[in-house]
Amino acid sequence: MKKHLNTLFVTTQGAWLSKKGETVVVKIDQKERLRLPLLTLDGIVCFGNVAMSPFLMGFCAERDVTVSFLTENGRFLARVTGPVSGNVLLRRTQYRNADDADFCAAFSASLITAKIANCRYVLKRLVRDHGDKIKKDEVQAAIDNLNASLEGLKVQKSLDETRGIEGDAAHSYFQAFDHLILRNKKDFFFRQRSRRPPMDRVNCLLSFVYTIMMHDVRSALESVGLDPAVGFLHRDRPGRMGLALDIMEEFRPMVDRFVVSLINLGQVKSKGFKVSEGGGVRMDDATRKTVLAAWQKRKQDMVMHPFLQEKMATGLLFFAQALLLARFLRGDIDGYPPFFSR
Repeated sequence: MKKHLNTLFVTTQGAWLSKKGETVVVKIDQKERLRLPLLTLDGIVCFGNVAMSPFLMGFCAERDVTVSFLTENGRFLARVTGPVSGNVLLRRTQYRNADDADFCAAFSASLITAKIANCRYVLKRLVRDHGDKIKKDEVQAAIDNLNASLEGLKVQKSLDETRGIEGDAAHSYFQAFDHLILRNKKDFFFRQRSRRPPMDRVNCLLSFVYTIMMHDVRSALESVGLDPAVGFLHRDRPGRMGLALDIMEEFRPMVDRFVVSLINLGQVKSKGFKVSEGGGVRMDDATRKTVLAAWQKRKQDMVMHPFLQEKMATGLLFFAQALLLARFLRGDIDGYPPFFSR
């Protein structure tokens, strides 16, 4: 199991990161604002106009500290990492299975089953905890549709059929998503999923945290020797991390619950978002820092892993699933056990 270390998020525009001895130094306006030993870090994520010395990049690669560069809005740009690690036989097995239509269909069905079940869990908790504050019939209708989707996945399907079921389930789930928002609905509302660009504050939050989770999942897959670019549900496309997107599917409802809690607890404010002339919405720097701090805190929450029957930090779940996938591909276990929320 990979030890869960910290990630340094740098959001202040114009920041300069450099190496001094065994430490990372962050300077803003030529003044040192932060110094951290590199051994305490697992990754560095830079947003927008944040620069880094080549000596620090090389040092991070040597010490297996992943550096990711994102736009100010959170869109992934590039990544600096060291030499590929892991068993070459594991990756060869991954590549062979990615070309096997039957394997991809079966594996994708297990992922989508977990995703839909976790979406249903989110809605069922809403009915249980806040049934008196929402239109319960509309939420229950979405739950019934998700139940039907799960029933459909019990019969072996082709990959395209599985994708179709996932699409229908996602439509039902997001139709009920606005009911999860219990306060300040004038500014935080959800009509439909919009990505590039997000067209409302809720979509802006969802896209941003999905991007951050992508960094964590990709690191987890690489830590066990898997290629994050070659997936089974998401097919190969230049620049797309197919396997990371695969594993993210079972965890997306976790991000949804996190975003909703930020809104319902008043941790994010409407004034922290800016709307462009084209209607796209982005966060300001202060809101981005608030979300990042809350996400790092959430990753420290302890949960019981339903398959391993061990308590672990939420942030370790990605590494646990990457390890289980590697064991499955090597033939050490009979199937891949996706993560189901409890």
